[in-house]
Amino acid sequence: MLKNRKKKITIGTIVLIIIAIIILIILSKNNSVEALSKYGSRGSEVTQIQTKLKRWGYYNGNVDGIYGTQTVNAVKYFQRKNGLTQDGIAGPATLKAMGIYNSGSSSSGSSSSNSSNVNLLARLIYGEARGEPYTGQVAVGAVVMNRVKSSSFPNSISGVVYQSGAFDAVRDGQINLSPDTTAKKAAQDAINGWDPSYGAIYYFNPSTATNKWIWSRPMTVTIGRHRFCK
Repeated sequence: MLKNRKKKITIGTIVLIIIAIIILIILSKNNSVEALSKYGSRGSEVTQIQTKLKRWGYYNGNVDGIYGTQTVNAVKYFQRKNGLTQDGIAGPATLKAMGIYNSGSSSSGSSSSNSSNVNLLARLIYGEARGEPYTGQVAVGAVVMNRVKSSSFPNSISGVVYQSGAFDAVRDGQINLSPDTTAKKAAQDAINGWDPSYGAIYYFNPSTATNKWIWSRPMTVTIGRHRFCK
C-alpha cells in the first residue's frame, strides 16, 4: 500500500515538472516575440537601431551595438518626431516604425515586411497627397521608391520616409493617420513599379514653395498641385 502511494506521488511530481517546463517554454517564446531593446541591451538588434537612426540623422554616436544614453536619446527623438510614446525603449511599435521586425517567425517575415511597407507608404501618400489625382498619389509613392534605389538616400522605404526633415507628413504627424483604400492602392502600384513621376526624387507645391533650391531642380512632370523633379 505504501509503495503504491509512493509511486502515485512520484508520477504526480513528474507530471507537475513536465507542466512547469512546458509553461516556461511558452513564456520564453512569448517573450522573444515581444522582445525589446532598452538601456543596457547589447546585440545585433541594437546595431540595426543605431545604424538606421544614424542614417536618418537622429543618432550621432558610434554604431557599437550597445544601448547607452546616446541611443536612448536618439530613440526618444525618433519617437517624438513620429508620434510614438517617448520612453526611449525600442518596443514593438518603435521597431515597426523603424522597419525592424522581431516577430520570431522566419516563414512569415517576407509577407509581414511587404505588408508593413505598403502600409507605411500608404500612410505617407495619404498624409502628403490625399485629395490629389490618383496618378499624383502614385507619383508621390514613386518618389519614395526612386529614393530607395538612389545611392544618395537610405536603401529602404522606412529609411526614406523617416529620414530627418524629408517629408512634411512625418514632421507634422500626419504619417500616423489611417490611410484610405485609394492611398493603399497607390502605394501598392508604386511598389509594383508604376512611376508616373518619370524618375523624380523630389516634388513640391509651386503655390507654397519658397525654397530657391527646390525651384532649381529639373522638372519631370506636374500632376495636380505637385511639381515633380530630379
